[in-house]
Amino acid sequence: MPFRPLHLLLALAALTVGLAAGGPAPADVRIKDIATFEGVRENQLVGYGLVVGLNGTGDRLRNSPFTQASIEGMLERLGVGNLANEEIRTENTAAVMVTAMLPPFSRLGGTIDVVVSSLGDATSLRGGTLIVTPLSGADGEIYAVAQGPIAVAGYAAQGVNASIVEGVPTVARIENGATVEREVDFALSSLDSIRVALRTPDFTTAHRVEQAINAAIGGGAAALDSTTIEVQRPGKADIPELIAEIEGLRVAPDSVAKVVIDARSGTIVIGSNVRIDQVAVSQGGLTVIVREDIEVSQPEPISIGETVVVPQTEVRVEEREAKFTVIEGDVSLQRLVDGLNAIGVGATETISILQAIKAAGALHADLEII
Repeated sequence: MPFRPLHLLLALAALTVGLAAGGPAPADVRIKDIATFEGVRENQLVGYGLVVGLNGTGDRLRNSPFTQASIEGMLERLGVGNLANEEIRTENTAAVMVTAMLPPFSRLGGTIDVVVSSLGDATSLRGGTLIVTPLSGADGEIYAVAQGPIAVAGYAAQGVNASIVEGVPTVARIENGATVEREVDFALSSLDSIRVALRTPDFTTAHRVEQAINAAIGGGAAALDSTTIEVQRPGKADIPELIAEIEGLRVAPDSVAKVVIDARSGTIVIGSNVRIDQVAVSQGGLTVIVREDIEVSQPEPISIGETVVVPQTEVRVEEREAKFTVIEGDVSLQRLVDGLNAIGVGATETISILQAIKAAGALHADLEII
C-alpha cells in the first residue's frame, strides 16, 4: 500500500531523495525572502460606511438600527432635512466595514485596494456603490478615503423552497478604491543604522545573515538576538541603496526539526532535520463491517397476507496481520519515509505512529498538530 500522505512532502522536499543520513545542504535564499527591514511595513486602515444601489438585498432596518441611523445622518448632511421621526423602509442600503492596507512609503494621491464587508443582515452586496468612507489608522488619523462601485466574487439566488449561495456575496473589493490623503512620516534616509528582522527567529540563521552582510559591505553588521540583525550605516552611504544590496544577498536559512500534522485532512509534513532513534514499529488494524440488505416478502397470489420488509444484517470482522518493522536510528528524511512506507499504513495510522514514537522519546523533533 503506498504512503499517500507523504506524496506532497516528497514533491516539496525532492532534493532530500537519495542523500546520506547526514541530511541535505539547505538551499540558499535571498535575505528579502526570509526577513523584513524595520520601518518598511504596511499599516492597517479601517472605516465604516454605506453601500447603496442594492437590488433589495440590503439591510432590513428593523434588524439593523445602526444602518437607519447612518442613512438619516448622511441625508441630513446632504441637506435633505431631519428624518429622525420618519419611518424609512429602504432595502437597497447596507452598512459595511471597509478595510485596507496602506503600503510603506505611500504618497499623497496614490490609490490602494479596499475590502468591503457587510455589517448587518444584507444578503448580497452585488451591484452596490460605496459612499465616501474615511479610513483611519490605529492613531485615529484619516489616511485615505474610499468610494466607488464594488465587485463581488460570489453570488446568491433563492426561490420559495430552495436557495443556492456560491462564495461570499457579502464581501467585496474595490480595486484602487481608496485615495491616500495623508502620508506616514518616516525619514528612511536619515537613519544611522538599519535593522533586519527575520520572519522565523533562529540564532543560526541570524548569524549567517550577519556573516553575509559583513562579507558584502566590509563589516558593520551584528546580530542582536535570534530575530534582529543591526547594520550600521557605512559612512554616508545611501540607505535605500544599502537595503537593496542587503536584500539581494543569499544565505542558507536553518530551522528546528519539526513534524506538522493536519489531522483533519490527513496531511503530514516532515522537516529534513527530523531524526529518530532506532525503534521497532508494529501497526495492526481491526475492521468491523456491518451490512444491511433490505428484502421484500410478498404473499402468494390469491392468498390472505400482506407484503412485509425483512432486513438482512451481515456482520464481518477483518483483522490485518501486524508485523514489526525496524526503523534505523539517526535516519534521514528519505530513510524515515521508506521505513513508514514499509509498514503500509494510511494517514490516520501514520499520525498515531508518529505520536507513539514521540511519546517513546525516540522522535527528536517538535510534533505540531494543527
